Amino acid sequence: MTWLIAGLGNPGPAYAATRHNVGYLVTDVLAERVGGRWKSHRASRAEVVEGRLAGERVVLGRSRSYMNESGGPVKAMATFFDVEPEHLVVVHDELDIDFGQLRLKLGGGDNGHNGLKSIRGSLGTGDFHRVRVGIGRPPGQQTVHDYVLKPWSAAERKELDLNVVEAADAVESLLTRGLEATQSAFNR
Repeated sequence: MTWLIAGLGNPGPAYAATRHNVGYLVTDVLAERVGGRWKSHRASRAEVVEGRLAGERVVLGRSRSYMNESGGPVKAMATFFDVEPEHLVVVHDELDIDFGQLRLKLGGGDNGHNGLKSIRGSLGTGDFHRVRVGIGRPPGQQTVHDYVLKPWSAAERKELDLNVVEAADAVESLLTRGLEATQSAFNR
């Protein structure tokens, strides 16, 4: 059985340090743990790392298309690597969770997240695991679009590495301990 762990974000250096790319950051940590390097996967318009994580066969993936078009590449990776939705883990930013907080769940709606909406549309289901990394709501009158595409604040950057490592730990726990035990350990 293979797990597909898809980190959501936008490609390119202009977006690398933005809140919307936290899924990429988490999969980078997991790629280090696997001991692999990102390779182009032409069949899916994505980059992948294959290996073993917590004793399980995994494919780490990140789309080379923009967040709003994540569904096609995620579906193509799932099809190519023969991964059913219940073995798909999507790591993404979450506005409705405070910065520094983490939540895991199985299924549910897209809650206005265009990356999740695209994946649900392409897969025809929302029944996949989600590791929701809190980024909080935009301050004042700032639009959501501007907020998620802006770099982390100086204060956030001080804690970001710890948050990303914790999210990577939660992914590993999900693979080995299951959803309920991982929710008990990581959902706050």
